[in-house]
Parts: sequence; structure tokens; C-alpha cells
Amino acid sequence: MFKQACVMTTLSAVFISGTAFAAARDYISIVGSSTVYPFSTVVAERFGRNTTFKTPTVESTGSGGGLKLFCAGIGVDHPDVTNASRRIKASEQQKCAANRIHDILEVKVGYDGIVLANAKRAPRMSLHRKAIFLALAKQVPGPDGRLIDNPYRTWDQIDPALPGTRIEVLGPPPTSGTRDAFVELAMEGGAKQFADLKKLRSSTDAAEIRALMAKLGVPASAFNEKGKQVFKIIAHAIREDGVYIEAGENDNLILQKLAANLKAVGIFGYSFLDQNRDQVKGTLVDGHMPEFELIASGDYPISRPLYFYVKLAHVGNVPGMEEFLAEFTSDQAWGDEGYLTDKGLIPMPAAERMTYAENAKLLTPMSKLR
Repeated sequence: MFKQACVMTTLSAVFISGTAFAAARDYISIVGSSTVYPFSTVVAERFGRNTTFKTPTVESTGSGGGLKLFCAGIGVDHPDVTNASRRIKASEQQKCAANRIHDILEVKVGYDGIVLANAKRAPRMSLHRKAIFLALAKQVPGPDGRLIDNPYRTWDQIDPALPGTRIEVLGPPPTSGTRDAFVELAMEGGAKQFADLKKLRSSTDAAEIRALMAKLGVPASAFNEKGKQVFKIIAHAIREDGVYIEAGENDNLILQKLAANLKAVGIFGYSFLDQNRDQVKGTLVDGHMPEFELIASGDYPISRPLYFYVKLAHVGNVPGMEEFLAEFTSDQAWGDEGYLTDKGLIPMPAAERMTYAENAKLLTPMSKLR
């Protein structure tokens, strides 16, 4: 009976796997990051024009939303590729594995900067990450060092050198990879300017962590043996009193709102700024402009890598997958003089490009690289 049940289970798995592509799509389905979206779209359009395959569909769902769709299952009802403006999380890999998605190809596309920008007609802003944290954090250190609900309403309340205008920031929602990178790079960078928060971030001593939590007024229920985790709770929490306005995954919506409100600041990827310099201009962060060379060199402080992930179970079942990978990882696309640089992509060094291109060619899953 047990042996028969095992055979039936195996046959069922084979049947499910075989019928998943019974009515196979004749085009590649791509979802994910709004930041990677324009790069992926350009590659898809060229691929459709220059090959016999249909043009892939590309949807902007945000990094988190894309990975949720990607990890939901195998077959034509699920996307083949998802773009991400951050690396896939362990929890997302576990979700994929739970849905029989075990072999995933990771391709780093290049680099992008996260910018704060305002309307071209408005005065250019110059902010340090400490000011960004004080402007947007849900709680900030008060006069006695204890955390208090954010009291700042105008920029000059944070720093007299800043304008006396109301703080209004339009940014992405929690499902966005841009939001993830922003809180990690900008908000954490600002929070570390406070001695007790910086110390909390590096501490692994339970007694010291509890003492710092008490000093900061953090509830004991937030205790974690790694001070870094408590620090993240504080640094990543963005205020919810209307100062930070979630504008969805559509960067064009932020652009429209900035044009209508000269006092507002928007958050999005460098590539979007680069494509819309006639309407918006970047804010200096820690004295550095969001420029191509400064992001590539690492001098601009808010920059991040971009990725896409491929479901290898779909290769060979959905037409054109390998050929699409070859196009995206070609020097003519993502090279130093490639057509994606015209769209604002910051290329990887040649050696790094070669590594990811080789992995894509050999269809090497992430699991075999660790």
C-alpha cells in the first residue's frame, strides 16, 4: 500500500509538471521592479524586432510584488522572469521552494542610484542623510536622547540652513525594492549619525542592548540578541502622519505631483531622473550629486545593484528564454557603451558582467553558486 501510494504521488507530480505547459505561452512573461522595468522593456522590444520570437510582456509590479507572483508556481499561469531592485530574500526563496521552484537563475543587471528630486523650477535641495532620517523617521531622538514621535514639519526645523518649507516627500510603497534600498542606505545611514543608535547597531551583548533600549525608550518587547535588528526596527520605520506620501509603483505619478507642487520632493531611481531632466533635478546627498560617474565609483551614497531572476523550469518550455537571456547579457545591451546606458543603467565592471553572462549562458542556478 505504501509503495503504491509513493508511485501514485510520483506519477501525479509528473502529470502536473507535464501539463503545466500543455497550453504553453508563445511569449515570455516578465514582472517586477519599476526601476528595472525600462531596461527590461527596451531589451524586450529589441528582442521582438530582431528575432523570430514574440516580444515579451513586461509589467511593473514592484520588486516585492513581482517576486510574490514569480514564486507562486510553475506553468503558464505564472511569470517566467521577475525584475528586482534588490536581491531576493531568503523568505522569498523559501516561498519559491514551497511551490516546487527550486532552480532559479540570478542575473545582476548593473547599478542604479536612488535619488531625491524636485521640480526643475524649484530651488535645488542639498541634504545629508541625517536630515533625511530626521525628516522621515517615525521616531527620532529627542533632546534627552529618548525616541519621540517625529515633531518636524518644516525643513528648517531640522537644520536652519534648509528652506522653511513644509516637508512633503513622495515615495514608493513597502512592496518596492526602491523603498527597501532607500531605508537601508539613506535612513540607516542617517540613523547611524546618532551615537546610541550606532552603538546599538553594532552591539551583540545582551546587557548592553537592553541598556541602550532603555536609554532610547524602546519597549522591552522589541529586544533581539542582535542589536542590529532592533536598530533596523527604528531606522526603517517611516512616519505615517502624511509627511511621507506613498505614490505607488508608478514613477510617472510622482513626476506629475512634483510638477504640481514645487515644495515637494520625490524618491525614485537615477535612471528615471536621467530620462526626465527636463522636468526634475536631483538633490545633493552628503554633498554629492546623483550623477552617472559618482554612482559608478561609489561616491554617491545611495546606490544599489539591480537584478532579474529566471525560473529555469520554464526554459525549454516557453519559446525564446535562452535567446532573451543572451540579448540582455550581451555587451551591446549592458556593456559600457551598450544601449541600456542610454536609459541610465550604470554598467558593472567587465569581469563582473562576464561572470553573470556565463552563468546565464550555462543556466547555472543560484543554489550551485553557494
